[in-house]
Amino acid sequence: MNMLYDSDSFVVVHMEPHAGDIDVQMQEGVGLVARAKEDAAPAAHPALERHGFEIVDKRSGKEVYLDGSWAELFQQQIAAWRAHTPTQEEVEDTLDRYAELAQNPVVMH
Repeated sequence: MNMLYDSDSFVVVHMEPHAGDIDVQMQEGVGLVARAKEDAAPAAHPALERHGFEIVDKRSGKEVYLDGSWAELFQQQIAAWRAHTPTQEEVEDTLDRYAELAQNPVVMH
């Protein structure tokens, strides 16, 4: 589990079955950088393991978990943010659109 983003409005966590293979690096103002460790040896993982992203909307107290194709789309968004460093407002606007999917109240975090 890697915290990718934390602001007054949102928290984004990348859930990975083999998180030890990821090196999280904070990027000034945004904090959305997770890269594979260069020295991480490829490990045999069961084929069904999948990664996902949890987006918590602190304002509403709800969260959404993105996996499958939703997680792949969000991963593409993160890659776009890496290529072009967004403003915090751009990140928050994008997260706000995903937060519209949130139905689950955050009970314990």
